[in-house]
Order: sequence, then structure tokens, then C-alpha cells
Amino acid sequence: MYDPLKPTDFPGTSLELNATNMTYRETVSTKGCPLLLILALTAVLLLPTSVQGQPGGMGQDTIQAGRFDMGKMWTFENAPMDYFTDTYGFDADQDWFHGARMAALRIPGCSAAFVSPNGLVVTNHHCVRGSALIRVTREGESILDNGFYASTLQDERPIPNYYVDQLIAAEDVSDEVFAATDSAESDDERQTLRREVISRIQERIGGLHQGGEGTVRVEVTPLYNGGRYSAYTYRRYTDVRLVAAVELKMGHFGGDGDNFTYPRYALDFAFLRVYGSDGEPLETDHYFSWGEEGVEEGDVVFVIGNPGSTNRLNTVAQLAFQRDYSVALNKAFQGSRLAAMRSFYSAHPEEGEAMGLRTRILSLSNSFKANTGRLAALKDPMIMARKDAGERLFLEALAGDADLQRRFGDVVSQVGAIQEQKAAVGAELGAFAGLGRATTESSLLMRGLIAADLAAATRMGAPADSLEAIEDRILAFEDRPRELEEAFLRERIEDFALYLGEDHPVTRAALAGRSAEGAVENLMSRSVLASREGTARALEGSGIPDGDPAVSLAQAILPVYSTFIRTYNPLVARERALAAELGRARYAIYGADVPPDGSGSPRITDGVVTPYEYNGTLAPVYTTFFGLYDHYHSYGSGTDWDLAERWLPPHPDVDLTTPLNFISTADTYGGNSGSPAVTPELKIVGLNFDRNIEGLSRDFILLPERGRNIMVDVRAIQEAMDKVYDADRIVQEILTHRLFRTEAEADAVGGRGE
Repeated sequence: MYDPLKPTDFPGTSLELNATNMTYRETVSTKGCPLLLILALTAVLLLPTSVQGQPGGMGQDTIQAGRFDMGKMWTFENAPMDYFTDTYGFDADQDWFHGARMAALRIPGCSAAFVSPNGLVVTNHHCVRGSALIRVTREGESILDNGFYASTLQDERPIPNYYVDQLIAAEDVSDEVFAATDSAESDDERQTLRREVISRIQERIGGLHQGGEGTVRVEVTPLYNGGRYSAYTYRRYTDVRLVAAVELKMGHFGGDGDNFTYPRYALDFAFLRVYGSDGEPLETDHYFSWGEEGVEEGDVVFVIGNPGSTNRLNTVAQLAFQRDYSVALNKAFQGSRLAAMRSFYSAHPEEGEAMGLRTRILSLSNSFKANTGRLAALKDPMIMARKDAGERLFLEALAGDADLQRRFGDVVSQVGAIQEQKAAVGAELGAFAGLGRATTESSLLMRGLIAADLAAATRMGAPADSLEAIEDRILAFEDRPRELEEAFLRERIEDFALYLGEDHPVTRAALAGRSAEGAVENLMSRSVLASREGTARALEGSGIPDGDPAVSLAQAILPVYSTFIRTYNPLVARERALAAELGRARYAIYGADVPPDGSGSPRITDGVVTPYEYNGTLAPVYTTFFGLYDHYHSYGSGTDWDLAERWLPPHPDVDLTTPLNFISTADTYGGNSGSPAVTPELKIVGLNFDRNIEGLSRDFILLPERGRNIMVDVRAIQEAMDKVYDADRIVQEILTHRLFRTEAEADAVGGRGE
């Protein structure tokens, strides 16, 4: 998310479009910047989401756009009070939305919720496993594998460098932004004016909310691709402590095989607690009551969270480009690197575990499977025909308003022309995909690229401190196990051959007449940059030798890469400006009836608990603990459906008929993990943690007849905490709202108290 207050460490900073999702963020211009920064920029901007193409196929002329094709990710500043009230038969007034907003939370990369007046927070296990759990794990422990429960308040563990954000205000500030920027005569001037007005907005709004616990943050977020702007004011709490987390086997039950599928049986939850400045649990007036009665088929639920970037407002031409280039290339890149990582981890599990490779594999696997579903959606003729129908309706509405037509009438065609220009560098998009990403790139290649920078700077007579800074960047790349390093290097060389061709100068330089395997062996055996130690010796001695094979390869790559960047970045910048114009046009026609794309900003979405047809059968609205054990016995131990030790055999007091996971038609996306699902009475009944495979098309279109969001049922959370983890003080707290400092104190109360 773009944070205009975020300081930058680099020169040449500008508002830049993230071409993967058409959202704004602070990035770095390539002018005058060192290579490492250019590579970091490309790791973000390289694969655009947005070639001119026809949707084609199955009765295009008879397929019509649906009312909610653009989704139901409603914003709080334009709360759908009348729609909720009329559709679901309760009074969804300002007070209702205020309560929903204040109890819902944002944590790094995910969503969460207060569930007691004592700062108790519930979220998904997978939201904390890659950060919080690792940070609080002590020597000799494996919280990831064995789980964690603080049986006393004193045992709740502070999480370093962590936060919880509470949205305390939301305001549409578009008119203020546009009043300051519409007079600009150039993009550069517009960016300058935008920064200035945003700074004033932040100062004005921030001043209204000072005092109290935590710190106040005002984030001005572009919506509708910059067609509107909203100011979100958060109260940030940084004393956050781990209370409970299940074992990885339970939180990630089913592993990658079950990811983006349903029926599911994952116990994906964890508890945190926010503390105040006095070191005591935070007292909060806003929290969701525990809906222990759960939901049944036909019930409505509202999911509140921070869905990530979607592409529903993109033009058909942009979607065709994603289908033919960006999504396809991203999927191929992720698949090859994932295979390399899995192969290494399988052969060397202890070494892989020590370097944190398991969590990286889980993350990359999730992205790969998501892109598989996204690509399938883009190749679905019905979806593309529906998007085309919606675009035609939009263009017709533009043509019906003379003023709008005069200002915006040719913007869609201009966007299409840019897709054709971007397609002209499609080969480079594939060859350089992900270049510079530290977790999936060859360290030798990165050292070579920066060493080529060092050689050029030396020839130009750069001052000693600048040369030392470049040397430090070379040495910043740590060694990884040789087998994995060679695999990443081989994949990059094979990318050059695949996308650029065998006769391209970069490919010839990489292969040097050898096979990919032979080229890797040559580089690893002959280059001093093959190890950090060898690199350090060379830099401390006479320098990196002339003709070092890694530097020679880098010198072949850089001119091609630089030409690609100089061609590509202006196209991205122009597309950014056009996307904002289209956003303004859409809002002028449809207003808030069409919600903006997901942007990592707070949203509320409505859905109904209902089954769906799949694989020739019917998916139930919820699963139970019976299914959990059935999967364990069907697949066996040692698989992704293995159970944690404390769950075997089943605890005699656990009610195996307890609902475990359930589904609804709510419009969720990545970033909604941990989002509370609540009833019209604002009782929490579930935690969103996934979508089904049919729901992966939601990046582009909402199809409630297909897609479902998947939630952990609070009845399963309560049953597990009570019967298996013996966490009485937390169970008592969520039911009675009283704070219990010890397990013994909770046991002494018994029952549910008052």
C-alpha cells in the first residue's frame, strides 16, 4: 500500500505504478540509481498484469455482465447501508458499521479481530507462522511444529517488530486531492502536487486523533487505480504478544494439496494480545462477541479485512496481456524455482529447515497455485466474454455523456495500444522475470551484475567511498548451499535460452558453447564470485580479475536489460496515468455502486452460507472433525494429512460432529486471511483463511455461483482450545469477557461465570 509518509532512502523517488496490480507505491526511478536498486524495482515491476486481444469463444454476443462482476469489496467511507439493510433485513446503520470497523484489525500481511475487551486478538495460524512464531521461538524450541499456549498472562510472549492496526476513521478525500492536482501541466508536477496535498491531509486528519494508546497513522490510499482517494486513520499498537498457536500440522492440515480447495479440514487459528503503555492488556470498547452457536446454511455473514490487489477494473486488452504474458510468465517462473527449492529440501531437509526454506516453499507454492487458477480464469471464454460485455456497457455509458466522452472516450483504446507496445518486449519480460529477488536468484549472478557496476564506476573514476559502497553490496549476498545455488543459476540460464533464443547475445554469453549444466559448472568453478569468501579475498587483494566469467556474463546482460527498462518503464508510467483516468470515468458513471479493486485497504463484504456443485457432487456448507480424522486415516502419517501428536488418538471428550470449516459467497481475496466473519449481530462465527479453486477467478471477476471463501468455524476453535489444548483461561475470556491471569484462576471459576 502506498504510504506517502514513508521516508525513502534513495534519490529519484517517484510515485510509480505496480504493474502487477495497478496500485501505487513508492518506487525508485532508474535515472542515476545503482544497479541493485534497478533490480529491486524490476522485481516488483517486471511482470505487468495488464496485448490487445479478443475474448473469443462461446456465445460472446449472448453473455451479459452481472451486477456484481466488479465485486462486493465495499469501503467503510462509502458504506452500503441501504443495500445491506434491504438485502438482509436488519438495520445496517452508521453505528453498525462503526462497531464492525473498530473491532476488525490489520496485522502484517493479514487481518484479525478483537474478541474480548482485554486486547485479545484472533487471526489465522498462517498469518503468524512466518513472522511472529519464528521471532518468539527460543533456543531448543520448535513452536512451528509443537504449537504454543501461554497458560498464564505472564507467559504471553512479546513479538519483536510487530504491530496491530485499528481503523479509527475513514474519509473520502478525492475532491481535496484533485483540486490540488488537476491544474498540473505535467506528470512530474502532478506527482509533486499530490505529495504536497497528501501531506497536508495527513497532518490535518492526524491532528484530530492524537492522544490515547498507540500511535496515529494516516494513510491516503488511491482507489479505482487513482480515480479516487481515501484517507484511512489507524491507531497502531506495537506491544503485541503471542497467546496461543496450534501446530503447523493442524494449521496447515492438507498442505499444498488442499490449498485453494474445499472441503477443507484446517484448524488455521492463533491468538495474540495487545498491551497498553502500562504493560497491562489493552482495554478496548470494541470487540466481537463469540458466536458459539455458529452458522447454518442460508445464514448471512460479513467478512471484514484488507483484501489485496485485484484486477477487476482492468480493460479487456489488459486482461489479454495478463493471459498471454504476465500471469503466464509469472507462473512459469514460480514453478521452476519452486521445483528447485522442493528438490533441495527433499534431499536435505535439515539444512533446508535451518535456512528457513520450508516457509519460503509454502509461500511460493501458494503464489504458484494462485497463478495457476488466475491463468485458467483468463483462458475461460465465458469470463472473458463477460468482461468484454461489461466493458461495452461502460463505453456505451461514456458515449451517452458528452462531457465524459470528450474527456475519457479514447482512454480504453489508448490502454490497448500500450499493451501492444509492452508485448513487443515480451521476450525480455520472460528472460528477466524476478531478476534480483534474493530468495530465488543466483548469488553468483547478482554479485556479477554488481561487480560489473563496480568495474564501470572504477573506469569512470568514482570516489573511494562510492566504490566501497558498491563492494559492500556485492558482499551483501550470502552463500546458499551449492546444490540450490546451481539450480537457481541453471534456471536463469535456461530462461535466457527459452525467451531470448539460442542465438541471442545474452544466451551465447551465458552458455559459451556449453549446455546449461556445463555453463553452470564453468561459472561455479572459474568465477571468484562463486562464494562470498572468494569475493571478499578478491576485493581485499588485487580486485575481481578482468575476464571473470560471471562479470563477462553480466556485461552481456546489462545493455539488454537497460534497454528493456528504458522501453518498459515509460509504458508503465503512461498506463498508470490512463488507469487513473479510467477510474475517474467509472466513478463518474457508477459511483460507489461499483466498489474499487482490492488495494490492501479496509473493506467489508457480504455473503451467504450456501453449498455449491463441484466435481460432479455437492460441497457441504461445513466440514467436521470426523472428516479431519477420516483424511488422516485415508492418507496416512507422514503426509500433508498427518496429525499432531496431541490429536492422536482423538481426545475422548472432543465432539467430532463439531463444524470445523465452512463456506460462504463472501468476496474475499489474498490479504483477507484472518478476517473475522460476523453475523448481523456482530458476533464472530469464523476466520477467513482461503478460497476454493473456483474462486481464483476473483482477481478479475466475482462469480458467486462458483467461488466460495473458506473459514475456520469458531465452534472448532472453542472445542480445540477447551478439550485438546486445555486453554481454559482463553475459552473463559472469549465467553465471559473477563481477564484470567492464570489457568488455575479460570479453572476455579468453572462454567461460564456471570
